[in-house]
Amino acid sequence: MNTLTRKRLAAAVALTMSAAVFSACAPSAGASASSLSLVAFSAPKAGNADAEKAFVKTDAGKGITWKESYGASGDQSRAVVSGLKADYVHFSTTPDVTRLVDDGLVAKDWDQGTNKGIVTTSVVALVVRKGNPKDIHDWADLIKPGVGIVTPNPGSSGSARWNILGAYESVIANGGSEADAKEYLAKFFKNVKALPGSGRDATTAFQGGTGDVLISYENEAIFARQSGEDIDYVVPRENLLIENPAAVTTTANPVARKFLDFVLSPAGQEEYVKVGFRPLASVKGVTIGTVKGANDPANPFPTPSKLFTIDKNFGGWEAVNKTFFDEKTGIVTKILQETGKSS
Repeated sequence: MNTLTRKRLAAAVALTMSAAVFSACAPSAGASASSLSLVAFSAPKAGNADAEKAFVKTDAGKGITWKESYGASGDQSRAVVSGLKADYVHFSTTPDVTRLVDDGLVAKDWDQGTNKGIVTTSVVALVVRKGNPKDIHDWADLIKPGVGIVTPNPGSSGSARWNILGAYESVIANGGSEADAKEYLAKFFKNVKALPGSGRDATTAFQGGTGDVLISYENEAIFARQSGEDIDYVVPRENLLIENPAAVTTTANPVARKFLDFVLSPAGQEEYVKVGFRPLASVKGVTIGTVKGANDPANPFPTPSKLFTIDKNFGGWEAVNKTFFDEKTGIVTKILQETGKSS
C-alpha cells in the first residue's frame, strides 16, 4: 500500500469512526457559512459541548452549528494532515498541533499568545475502585504485586504520554536517578493490564471491570463521577501539569477564531471547569465555584506539593519525544518491547 493510499485510508477511517454531529442551534449543519468543524482528542468532549452551547448564545456565535470528530489525540492530528476537515483543533499535546504547523495547516505563530496556545489544563489522577481496596495512594503503590493498571497506549494517546512522564518524574523528584526512574517504568508496565487507544477508551475499559487503577486526567475522574460512576480517585502529591493546546486552521471559517477567543475568556473557561478541568492561570477572573464530582466539591483542585511541567522538567516536547517516545531509541519504546506490551 503506497503512502497516498494509506493517508486516504486514515482519513476515511477517522471520518467513519470518530465523526459525530452536534447541533447547537436550529439551522442545518450542512450550511458551510454557519458551521464549524471541530477535531479533538476525546477527554474534552463534554467541556467543548458546553462551551459551544454557551458560544452560540453570544453575538459572535449566533447561528453556528458544529460537526465534531473525537478520538485519540495523535490519531486525530494525523487524520487532519490526511485530509479530515477542521476549522478548530483541540489536542492533548503540543506536538499534535505542530504536526499541522509543519504541514502548513496551522499558522506558525499559533502559540504566541499569553496562554502559549493552551486552552485546557489538568493533572494526572489515579482512579481506583470504590473504597480503594488495593490501598493506592501514590505512584509507588502502582508497582506493588497484584496491582492491575489501565493506561492508554502512548503510540496513539496524548493522555498516555502525560501519565508516563508524571510517573517517571515522580521518581526523580524523590531523589531517584534516571536509572531508578527507568526501572520504575519497567515495573509499572509489567503491571499494565490494558493499553486502550485513547484516554476515553481507557476510562471505558476500567468502567467495564479491567484493572485496579486507571491512570487518567483528573478531569476524567471528576466527569466519570458526574456521569454516575461509583469510583474514587487520588491526585498524587508529585504531579505533572497537563496542558492541552488548541488552534484554528489556516483555511478555517473566521468564526473559529472567535470561538477560540471565547474559550480563552472567563466565561469559556468556566464551562470547562464545570466538568473538571483546571482553569488557565493566564485567564483572570474565572469563577470556579462548586465542582460536582470532585473529592472536595468546594475546593476541587488541590495544589500538588511538587508540580512538574514539560518545559521546566523535561526540556520541552521535542526533547521528550526524542528521549522517551522515539520509535527506535525511546525509553518508553524499549520498555514496551522488553515487557511485551508494544503493539
